[in-house]
Amino acid sequence: MRIIQLTILIILLGLTGRSQQLSQITFAGASSLSWFSFKTDQDILIRISDDGKVLEWGTELMSERSNNYYSPKLQPYLGRVTYYGTEADSMSRGKLKSVGTCVFTYFGAYEMDEKRGKLKSVGHINLDYCTRFDNLALKGKLKSIGTTTLEYYSMFESDAVKGKLKSVGGTVISYNSVFDDKLIQGKIKSIGSVAYNWGTSRDIKYAGALRSGSYRQNINGIVYILQ
Repeated sequence: MRIIQLTILIILLGLTGRSQQLSQITFAGASSLSWFSFKTDQDILIRISDDGKVLEWGTELMSERSNNYYSPKLQPYLGRVTYYGTEADSMSRGKLKSVGTCVFTYFGAYEMDEKRGKLKSVGHINLDYCTRFDNLALKGKLKSIGTTTLEYYSMFESDAVKGKLKSVGGTVISYNSVFDDKLIQGKIKSIGSVAYNWGTSRDIKYAGALRSGSYRQNINGIVYILQ
């Protein structure tokens, strides 16, 4: 009997571990961070901003003409969605409580200003934010997602990179500098070991467009999307 119970417990823990995960990171203009996306056990994508706001939830719609292109806007989730009521902490009232089986929690009124009212967890994944003691210029931005640490370029860096996402765990993100062609300044140059080659103003056919690399690339288990 104990063996059976232990087996069931291991299976349940395994399912819980897969219930939510950081699935995607999306950049606008191949440069500035748009949102982080979590995938639930029901394959629902939850998009949140870098300052802890839930932006959108639903499922991706793939183009019939290309298996690597998806509509930027999610298809609405038609299942159960709930919100915190008057019985909740003042920082949670009226905010999103659950989408399907994925439950959200928020930092309470007793927390530091930089965390108060922000999204605290997505399912079993805890979130943390930069405070004035980390970096005054970056306070309020996501600092970690579960065990994954996020880093940002200093505000003292050049205009092409300052304040931008620098790394996700061990995956480093680099950008073209202010010394590069004006059409590619600030655009992503590499994510981990994956390089991105952009057409310059001298390239009539690919001016400003991606010459090599993919707008949607799985790198170290996370799909990075350039829009």
